[in-house]
Amino acid sequence: MAERLTNLQNLRTIVLGATSGIGRATALSLAVAGADVIVHGRSRTDEAEGLADQIRLLGGRSAVLMADLADRDAGDQLVSQAWDLWGGLDAWLHIAGADTLTGPGAKLTFDQKLDRLWAVDVVATMRLCREVGRRMKSQGSGAIVTMGWDQAETGMEGDSGELFAAIKGAIMAFTRSLALSLAPTVRVNALAPGWIRTAWGENAPQAWQDRVIRETPLARWGEPEDIANMARFLVSADSAFVTGQIMRVNGGAIC
Repeated sequence: MAERLTNLQNLRTIVLGATSGIGRATALSLAVAGADVIVHGRSRTDEAEGLADQIRLLGGRSAVLMADLADRDAGDQLVSQAWDLWGGLDAWLHIAGADTLTGPGAKLTFDQKLDRLWAVDVVATMRLCREVGRRMKSQGSGAIVTMGWDQAETGMEGDSGELFAAIKGAIMAFTRSLALSLAPTVRVNALAPGWIRTAWGENAPQAWQDRVIRETPLARWGEPEDIANMARFLVSADSAFVTGQIMRVNGGAIC
């Protein structure tokens, strides 16, 4: 039984946003369990190729597909290329999202952040997952995982809280509806991470470090691997009776 829980042998998967953070951890988690993994990135080709090499060393097939999800044509091409590569896909993990917290994205105005998040997170998730879902339904099976946020339903103060609550809330609502549209053939679920130590968390001011511990009953930051493990479960046969769910992975935080 224990072996079956982690057996994703020959599962054809793609992880969008796999060059860093949660996406990278997810790709590796799938590969360790035996899945073949297509690595998607926007611009960090070297990181994507390096990850694909790691996956091959673990024994699985891997390939790299680069696309800016803000570009609708590029997104459509990504779906077609990914689907054709191995003659279909068993799992589509839509982890990618616009970074407006670190790097150049943090310097954008509120309106610019809103436009970028809407295009990359909401529009791309809806358009690509709908198309992949249609193909999976014709194929006869499949699993889709999207990326939400645990505080989207309760809110958080400040510009980032307002932005992410609206953006991730839209994705979570869409996920529930897509699950109904594609049932019973294709399962669709969303991850809703809490405080996860990605790029922003690693350098967050002390006040935020303290807040994380205060608001998280397990008294620690979540790690990308914590989310990756849930993602792996959601595309495995062990979650065969799970669809339309928002899976909070947040150390017990009450949101």
